Amino acid sequence: MTFANTLIGICWIAVIMVWFIYGRESKKQTKKNPEPKIRSWIRFLFLAGFVLCLSIRDLRELNDFHLFSPNYLIQGLGIFICILGVCFAINARIHIGKSWDLPMSLDESPVLVTTGPYSIVRHPIYAGLCSAMLGSMVTAGVLLFVWYSTWTMYFIYSALQEEKAMLLQFPNEYPEYKKKTKMIIPFIL
Repeated sequence: MTFANTLIGICWIAVIMVWFIYGRESKKQTKKNPEPKIRSWIRFLFLAGFVLCLSIRDLRELNDFHLFSPNYLIQGLGIFICILGVCFAINARIHIGKSWDLPMSLDESPVLVTTGPYSIVRHPIYAGLCSAMLGSMVTAGVLLFVWYSTWTMYFIYSALQEEKAMLLQFPNEYPEYKKKTKMIIPFIL
């Protein structure tokens, strides 16, 4: 394992630790998800894909092929993007505090958070995690690109579902908030 991979691994361990620590304090009541079957299928496909990637030797060997030349500049850029993404996602997670819930779930007593990182994009946790995965992918092989692409699609799907729920829960405030901020990428998307 290279130094870059070690730093990327530390970033992801930090994400897991923050989610574990702050997840324990977020014991809220949530309504039943209106689309539980599709959510279960998505989780199953991610788990199956992860197990498949780990178990098939030829797939693991894809990590020896890099999308970008693995030189010091590229590795440093990847680490920098990963660290920025992790910091942004962790900041958003801490900022939303007890108002956070699992993706695509409906809260019994919702709160519309529009400050901090939520004043930059409507889904800063997804934005940060996508950036962190992009940085990770730059330093790693092709296999991580497949993983990154899959998770990015899931985050966009989740964001779109959450947008629908937020419009129902905040019919007056959320359209105004949408006019002021982009969904995931500041000034673009």
